[in-house]
Formats: sequence, structure tokens, C-alpha cells
Amino acid sequence: MAISMAGFKEKVASKKQAIKEAFSSKEAFLRAIEVRNTIEDGTTTGHYKRADPRWMNEDLEPTPPEKRTWGFKTYCMFYFGLSFGNWSLGAVMVGIGLSWWQAIVVIFIAQAIASLAKAFNSRVGTMYHIGYPAVCRGIFGFYASYYFVGARAALAVIWYGVQLYTGASYFANMLRAIFGSSFHDIPNAIPESVGITTNRMIAFFLFWLIHFYFCFYRPYQLVRFFWFKGLIMLPAVFGVFIYCMVATKAQFGGALPAVTGSRPLGWLFMHAINSGMGNQATLITNQPDIARWSKTPGAAVWSQVLVQPLASTLSATFGILATAAINNVWGLQLWNPWDLLDAIMDRHFNGGARFAIFLAAFTWTIGILGTNIAANMIPFGSDVTLLAPRYIDMRRGFFLAEFLGYAVVPWKILASARAFTSFLSGYGLFMASVVAIMISEYFMMIKGNFFVSHLFDPTKDNEYYRYHKGWNIQALIAYLIGIALPFPGFVATLGAPGVNDGGRNLFSMGWILSFCTSFVMYWVICSFWPTEAQKAIRARGLKREQVVSEQLLTHEGLSVDDEEKNVVDVETTPVKKDDVS
Repeated sequence: MAISMAGFKEKVASKKQAIKEAFSSKEAFLRAIEVRNTIEDGTTTGHYKRADPRWMNEDLEPTPPEKRTWGFKTYCMFYFGLSFGNWSLGAVMVGIGLSWWQAIVVIFIAQAIASLAKAFNSRVGTMYHIGYPAVCRGIFGFYASYYFVGARAALAVIWYGVQLYTGASYFANMLRAIFGSSFHDIPNAIPESVGITTNRMIAFFLFWLIHFYFCFYRPYQLVRFFWFKGLIMLPAVFGVFIYCMVATKAQFGGALPAVTGSRPLGWLFMHAINSGMGNQATLITNQPDIARWSKTPGAAVWSQVLVQPLASTLSATFGILATAAINNVWGLQLWNPWDLLDAIMDRHFNGGARFAIFLAAFTWTIGILGTNIAANMIPFGSDVTLLAPRYIDMRRGFFLAEFLGYAVVPWKILASARAFTSFLSGYGLFMASVVAIMISEYFMMIKGNFFVSHLFDPTKDNEYYRYHKGWNIQALIAYLIGIALPFPGFVATLGAPGVNDGGRNLFSMGWILSFCTSFVMYWVICSFWPTEAQKAIRARGLKREQVVSEQLLTHEGLSVDDEEKNVVDVETTPVKKDDVS
């Protein structure tokens, strides 16, 4: 015990000395808060000849083989858990003006398009095991990538806060099921103008605290959590659906929504599909952040194509039918699951019903927690590593998202800032152009040849990703053209006057229009005005994904050292497939 206590005291003294030294000067403080330098401590995933440590950290580098823990089944469960929680998605489509069955058709079409876009945008992550920030640096340039990554990070943290508030609604269901009126009837001491009540603030704070636990783990360590989330979603959602059918004897009456929109049906369909794409825009953009943990190249690609459209459509169908029947028989007007759970407790407040509601609310809480981690916390944590590589790694980014998610005051946004929530819903058109350029570059222009070692070399000698002083001008032109066409209709949704029906109709095609326009324009521009990287790849006659080593192609993982050798080889002679090792 004496030895252990002495060792403990020595450790504490060492920590105190380190803290004292850290505050001895500005330079010492900056050194103390730096993240691990993988080049200095020998833990880097490869031997980079031209890398600058100030532009890299372990989360910008390729994922090493031992951290590629996501297999095909894990991705299937991951996407099932994300997709099967879309209970209210049908209400969004109905609100646009579609009938209930038209809403279901549109949801399937939108989710199918989204899953295909995700599959294509996953490829670079599965092959090179790098995330969205590193991919952006290689495609848009060292300095242009700050905009594309920073804009995504800012919106991710706002959505993080909004999802926190949504999860708090389910958490409030749980607390009411446990504590009854002692929680539900807590006197409200918060002004109505704030947009949140005292009991909802308690639920928000507790749900916010839960997220802290997951801030300590990177995605490769969360496999079991995403399995758990996926496994519990089906019985809970299906159980609530069955209850609604039994309690109402499936008496829909005239409650199933009919067509209510005044616009032509074709434009209603396009508007609804665009809304569905906006629902998926964040995950489509950040697919490399999810796909980089893949054990095999196909695991992250085929899983979403097979799972997402069916799971989302089935979940939304349950939501439309169940809430329509409840609204018809009980004389209500509700679509959100948490309102439905509250309505059930209003009518059945016995022990059995409260326990069932607790289980359902718990499941949906886990669902929102997993979605928030996957769609917002992981992308934000990954994005900010690019903004300050020496001081912010992924885990620090998670904690930063946690505090900023509270700081954005999401209940205030949802309660009063209608224009801002419209902006959040429509921002998918900005991300569509980014995804289009990423896919066009990878598949059409560079044929899947990505030189990872050059992603950390900001000097003028970087022949691949220096571009025009760090800006890929061709990509920027294609991006601006892509967002220009639907932009007037977008600002009209924010309340801007003077936009005619033509402009509004273009916005109805927002995501698809922006994607197709930027994809084609980037291909056309680069066909006549190729980037230096494209010219180098063409000059060397590289075949599709030729710089990827055979080690990766046999699913054993990419060695950056081998990739660097390939780069050196192709600088003198074209690489033959048999020579790649």
C-alpha cells in the first residue's frame, strides 16, 4: 500500500509539474495542448517523405487495419437503425400535399436515390480509408477545403442541437412513464417566449449528458452500440404500430390523407423527393467518414443500397397508418411519435401501459442518440480535425460538438426562427454540388487514383493537390453553377419576394438539379481545362484505382508506405498492375 501510495503521489506531482510548465509561457501552453504528433512518436500509418505535421493528425491519416472493424453485417445494422426510425417522414410528405400512398412511393424513390449517392461517395473511403476532410483537401485544394468542411461542420453542430431537442422529447416520455404526474406536472418557470418548458429542459439536460459517454470513443469502437440500436428498433416500432391498429381496429375512415396541394402533381412529386433528399443530404456528403472503417471495399457500399430504401419506406408507412388511425378514432391531430406516446399515456396510465411506453420511448431515444452520433457528432468531430490539425483530433471535436450543441439553443431555433429552420431543410442543395464534384472527380476524372501521401504536403512542390495556390478553381466554378439555378427558389422559402413560379419549381428539383448540374459541368470544364493532378494521371496512363496496393485489394489494408512507393514509381514510369505492392 505504501508503495502504491508513493507511486500515486509521484504521479500527481508529475501532473502538477506538467500543468505548471504548460502555463509558463504561450509557447509551452500551445505545446501542451497539441494532439499527438504521429510522425514524431512513430505511430503514423506510413512513412511520408513530404508531410508537414502541422497539416495532419491520426484522424486525417488513413485508418490503420486494426481499426477497420465494420463489416457488411455491421453496416447493414447501422443503416437499418438509421432508416427504421423515420416514423414521421411520411408526415413531411403529406404536409407537402401528397396523398398517403403517394407519400410512400416518394419516400422509396428518394431513399433509393440517396442510397445510390451514398454508395458512390463511399468508394473513396472504403478504398483509401480516409475521411471527408482529407478527401475535400485532395479534391478542392488545401485552402478551398476549409470552406466545404467548415460549412458542413457548422451545420452539423446545429443539427446536433436540434436532434438533442428531439431526443429530449422521447426522454420526457420516459420520465413521465417512470414518475407520472410528479414529472409531467412540474410547474413551468421558463417564459413561453423561450420555447421550452421546465420539464422539457430537464429531459434535454439529461439526454445531453448521455452523449458525453460517447465522446470518448471513435467510430471503430462503437460497433456493438450500433448493433444494439438496430436490433431494438424493429420490435419497438412494430409494437407501437400493432397497438395503434388494435386500439383503433384499423378504422382509418377519412383520416388517410388525400392530395391537398394546389400545385401540379408532377411538381409536388419533385418537391417531395427534394425534401427526402434534404433529409439525407448530410450523411450523403460525409459518407467517407463512415466508410473509412470498413473491413472490405464492398461492405459500406452494398449494405445501404440493400437496406436503406426498404427500411425507411416501411418505417414511414407504419407512421402514416398508425397515426392516421389514432387521429381518426381519438379525434387528434398528431404525427410525431413522442406526441403519440403521450396521447397513449393520457388514456392508459396503468403500470403495464407505462412500462410499455417506457420501452418504446427508450428505444426511440437510443435511435435518436445513434442518429445524432452518426449523422452529426462523427462528421463534426471529423471536420474540425481539418480546421486545426495540431490541436483538435476527432475526440476533442466530439466534446466541442457537445458544448456547441447546447450553446446554439435549439429550442429557440425551433420555436421562433422559421426562416432558419427552412434554411436547414433546404441546405441540401449546397451539399448536392459538393457530392457531385467528389463523385465526378473520383470516378470520371482521376479514375479512383488518390495519392494519400500528398494530402499532407502544402508546399508548391505538391504536383497533385496544390492546384491554384490551394484552390481548385474548376471545382469552385462547377459548384457555383450547380447552386445557382435552384438558389432563387431557395431564398423564396426564406421569405424573399419577387421569385416567380419558375424559380420555385427549380428549387423543387433542388438536390437533383444541383447534383446533375455540378456533376456535368465539372466533367465538361475539366475535359477542356484539366487540373494538374488529372494531367499527371493521364500522362502516366494509370488505370482505375491503380495506385491502390494489392494489399488493399486483397482486403488486408492499405499501407501508406506502399502507396508512397507507388507515387515514387509513377513519377518515373507508368505503374503496371503487377508492380503495385
